[in-house]
Amino acid sequence: MGGPLMLWAALGICCWASSASGWSVNNFLVTGPKAYLTYTTSVALGAQSGIEECKFQFAWERWNCPENALQLSTHNRLRSATRETSFIHAISSAGVMYTITKNCSMGDFENCGCDESKNGKTGGHGWIWGGCSDNVEFGERISKLFVDSLEKGKDARALMNLHNNRAGRLAVRATMRRTCKCHGISGSCSIQTCWLQLADFREMGDYLKAKYDRALKIEMDKRRLRAGNSAEGRWTPTEAFLPSAEAELVFLEESPDYCARNSSLGVHGTEGRECLRGSRNASRWERRSCGRLCTECGLQVEERRAEATSSCNCKFQWCCTVKCDQCRQVVNRFYCARSPGSA
Repeated sequence: MGGPLMLWAALGICCWASSASGWSVNNFLVTGPKAYLTYTTSVALGAQSGIEECKFQFAWERWNCPENALQLSTHNRLRSATRETSFIHAISSAGVMYTITKNCSMGDFENCGCDESKNGKTGGHGWIWGGCSDNVEFGERISKLFVDSLEKGKDARALMNLHNNRAGRLAVRATMRRTCKCHGISGSCSIQTCWLQLADFREMGDYLKAKYDRALKIEMDKRRLRAGNSAEGRWTPTEAFLPSAEAELVFLEESPDYCARNSSLGVHGTEGRECLRGSRNASRWERRSCGRLCTECGLQVEERRAEATSSCNCKFQWCCTVKCDQCRQVVNRFYCARSPGSA
């Protein structure tokens, strides 16, 4: 058991959850079946890629995927059942499935390779299945074993997490692309051989972020919800969620106010957050970040000057290196700050 824990430490991701919780993502590795410890590196990297994508998707939002939110179980003190929790579970589950699938198709595992189950079958007009399809069946199975094993309870929150874990895995399938190669005399492309490939993980993140924006709130008996893991709070999946919503993210509780700091809820607030203003390359969402993070939260935008270092005057030298100077320039950055004299 020490080996997997040391692996997490080596990857620098052993402390995603708050120390007060006593339940961190380390448990990804120690709760999974020991026969599958050969996949621990891929599981760790997959979970990490999911968290990094979460931070990217929410970089300019009031809730920005903070470290203390990255707990993947209802065990012990984790009681949140918000739409943010739903995204964490979905993107983490998708990250593990994605990485396992990728490694499988690349031949990194002895007992796994390309999915050739459809090869030779007609796929559509003018094309047949062939080539090396990414083995999502295998990736899904390993992801389910590791990620879902974190849920020990049968309460509504645990069922919500399991549902969103599955929604994340379904997102991997939904974003796969068909890639084809032409065959025929003189490149006529009279017939094509096609296979399925994983999309870029960024596309997966965009897909799940859209799911987050339209996540479904499930209304449940509040007394049962407060019962936690007790027998009174147990539900079956069919009682909890509609089959038609299996690919959607679901949540049980409204999100707290992420503008203001709330230590008891682990909310940091937006005071001190950086925002963007006047950047030509920024998206519309990024350009509105100062209003969303500062002004709408009762804070003012404070401009600060800072010195930034970047590579410049790069020259190619034969053969074959590129040498650059380090140039310093003063840049303006913007932060959310309290008004002078405000409480």
